[in-house]
Amino acid sequence: MAKPSIWRIKAQLFVLTKQTYTTRAMAKASITYKDSGVDVHANTRWVSTIEGAMRSTYGPRVFSNRHGGFAGLFRLDYDEQLFRRNYKRPVLVGCTDGVGTKVLIAIEMKKLSTIGIDLVAMNVNDLICCGAEPLFFLDYLAVNKLDPKHLRDVIIGVADGCRQAGCALLGGETAEMPDLYRRGDFDLAGFAVGVVEHNRIIDGSRVASGDVLIGLPSSGVHSNGYSLVRAVVKRRRGQLSRTYDGLGESLGDALLRPTKIYVSAVRAVLQAYRVKRVITAMAHITGGGLKENLARALPSNCDATVLRSSWQPPPVFDWLRQKGVSRAELFKVFNMGVGFVMIVRPRFANGVMRALRRAGEEPFLLGQITRGGGRVRFR
Repeated sequence: MAKPSIWRIKAQLFVLTKQTYTTRAMAKASITYKDSGVDVHANTRWVSTIEGAMRSTYGPRVFSNRHGGFAGLFRLDYDEQLFRRNYKRPVLVGCTDGVGTKVLIAIEMKKLSTIGIDLVAMNVNDLICCGAEPLFFLDYLAVNKLDPKHLRDVIIGVADGCRQAGCALLGGETAEMPDLYRRGDFDLAGFAVGVVEHNRIIDGSRVASGDVLIGLPSSGVHSNGYSLVRAVVKRRRGQLSRTYDGLGESLGDALLRPTKIYVSAVRAVLQAYRVKRVITAMAHITGGGLKENLARALPSNCDATVLRSSWQPPPVFDWLRQKGVSRAELFKVFNMGVGFVMIVRPRFANGVMRALRRAGEEPFLLGQITRGGGRVRFR
């Protein structure tokens, strides 16, 4: 066999040397996930940071939930006598909502401890309208960059809201998306699951003429209409740090008051009347105000007459009116101080209001149901 020439050997060495340098150059030029703006190790630190907040919401029905698992487990029934919760014909109830642009005010105020409560409230207040018991909650946090120290207050607020609602913060998702969110920005969404006995569902079909409207006060703007709020602040050069006449607190604090959670109040009434079905409908007053949200609780043959003199809106709404938002627009967009409405049989109205007061609420007679066509009228 002929031996390879010296030139062939040199050529092979050149090719091998070139391949080596190319491989090294490619290694130096490689792109990592962290280079794209996402730090997977930050997520590991984040999970450890929020573990305590999550576990503070667990009850006996959270089933062997190993933190960091792929999904949470929750017992629908629980047989221990102290916590006995067994259903005959359970119907699961689910809903989802977010906080909206209220997060931008929280970011500007550098106060993130309350919007987590808002997130839970916007979900569970919807869920209880059909008489359901909140079981568990999941959150979704989308960020530019995951900073566990900076965002910890958000999840602490979510856990606080879950404790107020008596449900477990069973899990969640945090997504780093630097191409979608500006530095410092983030968004929140949540998902609640509850349960109600089939024969105890409250759907508005039993509402009848003569029923009474009972209103529960809101804590302020809650979590709707903040695009309008922010437009007013910007165009009228409002200062979030300033305490305006009549507010009793800074404008920013008034706007960041967390959405009130009505779960314990509704539960108090349902437990006081375990057999009699005294509540015929309920409405969470969110975007669209009293007119749109009350109409959602009415059958097609009934109207709701709302007495405007029966309550006094919080001062933050007066500030918005003074800055140029008409009264009609305020009632169309905001809750105007009425965060939740129960429609009850007239003979039980006083008893329901007593149960609500024992639960720490300040209920008031808001109006009455009359025959009509599914409309809401103000008087």
